[in-house]
Amino acid sequence: MRPSERPQVDALTFLREGDVEVEGRMPWSSNGTYLVEVCKNGEAMRAVYKPIRGERPLWDFPEGLYRREVAAYVVSEALGWGLVPETVAREGPLGPGSLQRFVDADFSQHYFTLLEFPEHHDALKATCAFDLLVNNADRKGGHCLLGTDHRVWSVDHGLCFHTDPKLRTVMWDFEGMPIPEPLVADLARFSVSVPERLTGLLDGEEIDALAGRAAAIVKRPVYPSARSARPYPWPLV
Repeated sequence: MRPSERPQVDALTFLREGDVEVEGRMPWSSNGTYLVEVCKNGEAMRAVYKPIRGERPLWDFPEGLYRREVAAYVVSEALGWGLVPETVAREGPLGPGSLQRFVDADFSQHYFTLLEFPEHHDALKATCAFDLLVNNADRKGGHCLLGTDHRVWSVDHGLCFHTDPKLRTVMWDFEGMPIPEPLVADLARFSVSVPERLTGLLDGEEIDALAGRAAAIVKRPVYPSARSARPYPWPLV
């Protein structure tokens, strides 16, 4: 799978350089997550802002979860899969945090509804492989969005990249199936060429573990089964 056309606006330039104005807090998020408008040169786009100030302390992840949101985008782009909307780290109205392009989507759709349509299976399989790689501890069904561009987008990656096995996901439907060869080839390349941009977003041990997981997937390119004590996140959607 390869990314199709990018948004018409230069989203990364907007996110990095635009003026940010908070429109409101997004509902149903456990951490402080805000819908914002980003303006530059008389144009505007919406984005999702996750400041460190709004993070709830966790016993197993250090503060600064927003850096993991950015790291997920870096990894998605390095693989060439284009799953994660453009995401940057920057100062915002509530302090430092991540800023991610808001995906215009059909919000009645999520993983469980998308699974019913075979035309989405390639994108969902790529998302599953991505979650294995980044060790996603919180893949809810609603974190898979069907954009108005007809692409499946992957969002909410703050609980990723732990060095310990943490995979919690609703996406177990491909259990036992082989991971598609083009994805495996991308993972093989990634395992020996982890992007330098991850330095400062993840610590050294997390980067080493990421490369190790990529190599392990290449060695055994099969979607795993739910074997851990807590294989599912809550809520499911």
